[in-house]
Amino acid sequence: MSRSTPERRVWRMGTDRSPSSVRDHLAGEEPLEIRVGGRSLAVTMRTPGDDFDLAAGFLVSEGVVAQRDELSVMRYCAGKGDDGLNRFNVLDLTLGGGVAPPDESVARAFFTTSSCGLCGKASIDAVRTRSRFEVRSDPLRAPVELIVSLPARLREAQAIFSTTGGLHAAALFSAEGELLVVREDVGRHNAVDKVVGWALREGRLPLRESILLVSGRASFELVQKAVMAGVAMLCAVSAPSSLAVDLAEESGVTLIGFVRDPSMVVYSHRERVTARPPQS
Repeated sequence: MSRSTPERRVWRMGTDRSPSSVRDHLAGEEPLEIRVGGRSLAVTMRTPGDDFDLAAGFLVSEGVVAQRDELSVMRYCAGKGDDGLNRFNVLDLTLGGGVAPPDESVARAFFTTSSCGLCGKASIDAVRTRSRFEVRSDPLRAPVELIVSLPARLREAQAIFSTTGGLHAAALFSAEGELLVVREDVGRHNAVDKVVGWALREGRLPLRESILLVSGRASFELVQKAVMAGVAMLCAVSAPSSLAVDLAEESGVTLIGFVRDPSMVVYSHRERVTARPPQS
């Protein structure tokens, strides 16, 4: 049984049918403890899979690392569950030589849930992490026609969502619309961290001339993660928050919401979106 899509027996019921018992797939959710140099840094609820990407992306989002050689080793720690098996829910990361360990303000005071990646911050000042990358000068340009086509392509690439119907997703596209990577998770911030972590491990940071698409709404934290990875365009299928728009405007990120073919809403830095005049 896959830990990312565990099965459970459920009852299908309705006014138009008799109750029936069937096996159904659920979106997996388990805790992952992230340690740096043996010291516990955070515990997040996530969908098992792409854990190395998640941990690496988390460190990028928190401003600990920004280049591939700044993270030297990632390994699972031994740890048996009630069933006597190693559930692979503890990761220990080793930073590269000369990289400063995470500041104490990065450490979570308690569990980070799959819906809130900022819960437990030591102080609100730690939220506005400073990025090493500047996105205002990014020459990215993308036509409306390309942007509104991206959610359908993301949906087609969501393998686990197709099975469970219960996961968020994030995808990275090139300026030409090439799908570079897709990651899924019960937490939308985890899905983005998995994409950013993949990019770090591939040596792709900063993600200039790239488009980041998320399957849900755009929060302040997701804009922050885009800035930390050097992403100049963040698109969301749903709405952004007011603070997300403020941060996008301040940081030079083009923030687009309600991306649903054939339309969308641009909230900041409209200059990166090109549009042809309507046909008469």
